[in-house]
Amino acid sequence: MTEQTATAMIDRSADLADDPLNPDDVLSGDPRARARTWAVSADRTTTHWVWECSAGSFRWWFAFDETVTIVSGSVVVEVDGEQPIALSAGDAAYFPAGRWSTWTIEDHVRKHAVLRVPVPGSMAYVSRVLGQRKYAR
Repeated sequence: MTEQTATAMIDRSADLADDPLNPDDVLSGDPRARARTWAVSADRTTTHWVWECSAGSFRWWFAFDETVTIVSGSVVVEVDGEQPIALSAGDAAYFPAGRWSTWTIEDHVRKHAVLRVPVPGSMAYVSRVLGQRKYAR
């Protein structure tokens, strides 16, 4: 993990570590995932990741709000109860926390992901009010 600074970046050739999927969640193939956290917000509610995976299909639980941008390759994501969406390089998608999904990767996918801990409505209100005061002129 990168030390907290005013700004952060990750090089496209950065080393990623093995990030094994739960074998019980694998539906087909032998998907192998690798990942790296490269930035964390000061309040620790938001993390930035690079993640990649080889071919296969697996179930995935969105424990956090997740915004993804596909860097290379492609994936089809089917959130339970919704139509599948196909994502390829340059596409972005948002997945709210608390849902199961099925990921199907034909060859390989690499994504940048921003994971955010969902905040209860009352805390979000406090955050908005404090933010307004901070920037009020």
